[in-house]
Amino acid sequence: MIEEQIKEWLLVKFEEPEYSDCFLIELSISPSKLVDIIIDADNGVTFEQCQRISRHIENLLDTEGVLGDEYTLEVGSPGLSRSLKLARQYPRNIGRTLEVTDTEGVKTTGILTASDDEKIVIEFEDVRKEGKKKIKETVKREFPFEKIKSAFVQISFK
Repeated sequence: MIEEQIKEWLLVKFEEPEYSDCFLIELSISPSKLVDIIIDADNGVTFEQCQRISRHIENLLDTEGVLGDEYTLEVGSPGLSRSLKLARQYPRNIGRTLEVTDTEGVKTTGILTASDDEKIVIEFEDVRKEGKKKIKETVKREFPFEKIKSAFVQISFK
């Protein structure tokens, strides 16, 4: 019930022009009253946006008193240690390297070349042997969202 109330407050905040491209990724409340809110935005979420949303939610939690006086509120962006969860997160990562694990546990690492409401496309080099020769070919693989177990953006320092 409290989670639903917080989601409603966030939706109202996301209607404001400054936050119109923001969206909720994850919301959890632990038994010790740690409220953890992960947000993202189509053009990337800023520290200032997280800070203002945190203050907004904190003010509402204090005013409504739904968690009492003792709670901890954390609002942040997903960061690289979290898997992409929503179709809305993929378009801004086109051109980046992703490690995608499908629902059968098969990992594929390659460049995200396309994304729509139903699937993503990863391009990678496949090496196969023909006799003693190694043949490299560029392969494109589609991943429907329902077949993606996890997808992590990979950092390259090249």
